[in-house]
Amino acid sequence: MNPTLIPLFRLPALLFMLFVLAAAPAGATSSAEIDAGVNQTLSRFTKEVAGADAFLKSARGALVFPKVYKAGIGIGGEYGEGALRVGGKTVDYYSTAAASIGFQLGGQVKSIIILFMQDEALRKFRNSEGWKAGVDGSIALVDIGAGRELSTQTIKDPIVAFIFDQKGLMYNLTLEGSKFTKLKK
Repeated sequence: MNPTLIPLFRLPALLFMLFVLAAAPAGATSSAEIDAGVNQTLSRFTKEVAGADAFLKSARGALVFPKVYKAGIGIGGEYGEGALRVGGKTVDYYSTAAASIGFQLGGQVKSIIILFMQDEALRKFRNSEGWKAGVDGSIALVDIGAGRELSTQTIKDPIVAFIFDQKGLMYNLTLEGSKFTKLKK
């Protein structure tokens, strides 16, 4: 294959990703829609995962993204909007966005719940201007296997995340490089 043609194959993928990421903020959801999605996501989480309710109650804050859309053709991107809850009440709205390069083809929708288990971790997150996973803080991704129960006795990380309800053809369980930005709603 002619090496000068290789970048031409990536151009449609790049244009597709720019369109997806540029269109996401334009169709931004209202605060009421985000709150309704957060309520549904948390309800589903507590119904489907044994021990989730006690885990949520012990968290200092919960950042919930009901739907994060990811698509990629060699170059990938993802975007979603959610809410930060402290004491069961929404205190701020956030977006999450990430880009990736590598072997990927397809799309998916996933829900993300990030729990701040310590006051200091929550404070650092809230005081940031654009918090990036893996740079500004480490997030422990919890794998919930069939029949397992969450326990605050065994999971001691300051920030833990759950990715679930994956639908689509792409498989990627990571938050590394995801950027979280406060929205004005």
